[in-house]
Parts: sequence; C-alpha cells; structure tokens
Amino acid sequence: MARSITLNVNGLATEVTVDDPNMPLLYALRNNLGLHGPRFGCGLGQCGACTVHIDDNAVRSCITPLSAVGNRDVVTLEGLGSPEKPHPMQQAFIDEQAAQCGYCINGMIMEAVAFLLKTRNPSDEQIREALASNLCRCGTHLRILRAVKRAAAQA
Repeated sequence: MARSITLNVNGLATEVTVDDPNMPLLYALRNNLGLHGPRFGCGLGQCGACTVHIDDNAVRSCITPLSAVGNRDVVTLEGLGSPEKPHPMQQAFIDEQAAQCGYCINGMIMEAVAFLLKTRNPSDEQIREALASNLCRCGTHLRILRAVKRAAAQA
C-alpha cells in the first residue's frame, strides 16, 4: 500500500509516495525527487558514490532506509551550492580539475565537506583517511587531495 513520507531535502519539506518505507533513501532522491548528484554505485554502502548529508554527517544513501531518515535534514550535492554560486568545496574541485569521469565526485565532495565541518586545517594524511572509503578508479586522487586542501584553507 502506497504511503506518503515527508523528507527535508536541501532545505525544503518534500513529500514522496512510496510502497515500501524501507526503500533506500537514494531511490527516493533520484527517482522521486530527480536529484542526480548521489549515484548508485555498489548498493552496499562501500563505494561512496551515493553519499549525502543527514544532519551534517556523511551517510551512504543506498543503505539508509527512508524510515530511518524521519524529519532530519538531508543535503545532496545539489543542495550544497548552485552553478551560479558553488559551495567552496565544489569550487575547489572545479579549480583543481579534480573530476575525470566524475562518478565518484559526489561522494568525495560530500564526504570532504562533512569532514571539514569537524576538522580544521587537516593534514594530507587526515584527508586521505577521511576519503579512504570513497572509491575512485580514475586516479585523480592527488587533484582531489589538493581540492580538499584548497577548500580547507578558505574555511
């Protein structure tokens, strides 16, 4: 039986109608709300492509059931900034040309933003450790590291 669930996404209260309240948050974000920043990667919470923020914490949306979200604040890549006014982390990734294929970038940016909310002036090793669970097959790791350092310096 279909059920309406209210989500607070990118600063807006939004209703989604779902058959299963335990459906992954990722599916609601992409299929119901048309937000394509978070991506389906592994479906197991291991690659990071689906990362979003829930109350400023980086969370894997592919393994987070809608029923667990409640009225907490969800922020996707689209909610960080806009094309006209990107978030400082998004701008740093642009400036450092940190994307190659771009598939991992959602997770890298969302994880890095959550990390910098808790860690000021991180070392290279701290950044590497914070992003270690986000997989990138293209090998842009050095540019990603530079982007996070650039954004940290501006914070």
